[in-house]
Amino acid sequence: MNLADVFTVVLVILGLMLLFIGIWLMAAGLFPTKVAACAEQLGESPLRCGLVGGLSVAPLLGLGLYLGKIAPNAPVKILSGLVITATILAALFGTAGLALRIGQGMASVRDQAEPWRRVLRGGVVLAITYLSLVLLPLTLLVGFGALVLAQWPRRRSGILAEPKAL
Repeated sequence: MNLADVFTVVLVILGLMLLFIGIWLMAAGLFPTKVAACAEQLGESPLRCGLVGGLSVAPLLGLGLYLGKIAPNAPVKILSGLVITATILAALFGTAGLALRIGQGMASVRDQAEPWRRVLRGGVVLAITYLSLVLLPLTLLVGFGALVLAQWPRRRSGILAEPKAL
């Protein structure tokens, strides 16, 4: 392995890390309430998010791979690629909530004026942890689960619950 091969590998890894951070910042800029809802879901019950993510992602990826394998023509193969790409993109959008959650734990004075910095700080930390290669699929599953759970309004129970209208 020569120096050019080493630089190729290092630059591809750095490019992917920057891509992840860019997608998380884009998600936080486009859908701030959904990203905040994902962060709240992840803060309350990360195990439930992981379970829902695993149960949701497996059929979608299986469908995409199955369509790609049995497809006799190009439009079905394109649909297969779209299903897989949309699933991964949705998982990354849900993982933006995890980046926000991590960034909220590292508060700064500039957060009130520039709230996107929370996602940037958390995203940098999360992207660095992806070097272990074990956390990447786990956090994508958890992020997809958080995105799925954030779609439904949460039920409140206990004393602070709002009374139901008659």
